Amino acid sequence: METLKTQNNELNRLSKENFKLSLKSNIYIILDNLRSGNNIGSIFRSSDAFRIKNIYISGSSAIPPNKEILKTALGATETIDWEYIENPLEIVKNLQENGVKVFAIEQASNSILLNQFFIESHEQIGLIFGNEVEGVSQELINICNGCIEIPQFGTKHSLNVAVSSGIVLWHLTNQLLNQNEQTNLHK
Repeated sequence: METLKTQNNELNRLSKENFKLSLKSNIYIILDNLRSGNNIGSIFRSSDAFRIKNIYISGSSAIPPNKEILKTALGATETIDWEYIENPLEIVKNLQENGVKVFAIEQASNSILLNQFFIESHEQIGLIFGNEVEGVSQELINICNGCIEIPQFGTKHSLNVAVSSGIVLWHLTNQLLNQNEQTNLHK
């Protein structure tokens, strides 16, 4: 059997309007002082792909319509809801007050390995992705519900923040998809 590449017009892409109306996952992203607009744009694009609820941009991070963000986001800044709030502590506290469990994506003592981290479809979760050099600030880690660590086995033990967000979002989305399939099987 011949395998043919899917053409763009066969992908059943949602319009911007339908995307805005579509059901989103209960996942929020907090960007803590990211330096690279390209990384921020890539995170917007992954967030669109996995239909996350919202992106909060904080600190010295660039914000749309930054040229680097727009270049890598490919329009996702128009589909994903986002907000700039200077102080990331304010974002985390506000989310937690509204029932969201917030986790830093960071290598830390007592972290939960990503492959051992599970969420239920009804849970709301916030994910903090930190600065490309310093990671998530200790001040934020101190108020989080915990840290999630991506297992790594090479010599660097460091992933690009946009790559990290894609890995974590896929892992959580995969869990939610599997839960939905199980729920639909039992109806």
